[in-house]
Amino acid sequence: MDIVSACLCGINCKYDGNSNLNHELQKRVIEGELLPVCPEVLGGLPIPRTPCEIRNGKVFTKDGREVTGQFWDGAYRTLEIARAAGAKKAFLKQRSPSCGCGKVYDGTFSGEIISGDGITAALLKQNGITVLTEEDL
Repeated sequence: MDIVSACLCGINCKYDGNSNLNHELQKRVIEGELLPVCPEVLGGLPIPRTPCEIRNGKVFTKDGREVTGQFWDGAYRTLEIARAAGAKKAFLKQRSPSCGCGKVYDGTFSGEIISGDGITAALLKQNGITVLTEEDL
């Protein structure tokens, strides 16, 4: 079973307590094809939480607190779940500091997007899991 960012299937785990519902992915979860995960919650971050972005390989909250460790904890827990589920693919939320694949915010909280991967997306890719985003559907 492949995995999906929980926020994409309607689970209110996004930083602001909402979701990024994608009906196609939600349907696939309901049909038992995808297993929802939220790396940030798995890393111990609360819902809601202060927005975070990656800067120079580290993750910071908008108010300047470094949370890189929690992001790595969540990434490794997500990898464990993906392996246990036999996942070959992960459908992740684009631009997220955890899940972004190929595009992330630049770390200045200005809305600028740069090339790069989120912490979880990079770890999954390094371990042979194909990472796709909702924009690839």
